[in-house]
Amino acid sequence: MKVLVINGPNLNMLGVREPEIYGSRTYADLEAKIMEDARNLQLQVKVKQSNFEGEIVTMIQKAYGKYDGIVINPAAYTHTSIAVLDALKAVGLPAVEVHLSDIEQREDFRKHSVTVAGCIAQVTGLGFESYREGLNKLKEYLETTI
Repeated sequence: MKVLVINGPNLNMLGVREPEIYGSRTYADLEAKIMEDARNLQLQVKVKQSNFEGEIVTMIQKAYGKYDGIVINPAAYTHTSIAVLDALKAVGLPAVEVHLSDIEQREDFRKHSVTVAGCIAQVTGLGFESYREGLNKLKEYLETTI
């Protein structure tokens, strides 16, 4: 199974950005953890990151016909991006939304996800483990539908 992992804006700043919320590990650490988890789950994974909404939309669109599913952390676009939601719906690939922090316990504007409506599941608040859980949920879903 081939999975595209998409990370949104400011995730490249892990280790610097608000360590009291996101921890001290870096984006490189996150990528390494995702790849390790993917190997353990016997998934082929490509990890991408962008700070630009249009690039994320293009990544989703280009996943069509190449990947079996998507794990996405839309980051700030979670709360605002109809474009990302529409792209997820357009390609029709199963997607799992993940977040390092528990968005339900954050500022009011972070509590609502626009993009989750294009996903089969959401995992929040587990730090880097959110990605492992997201990959696992996607794999379980794919195994029952492929």
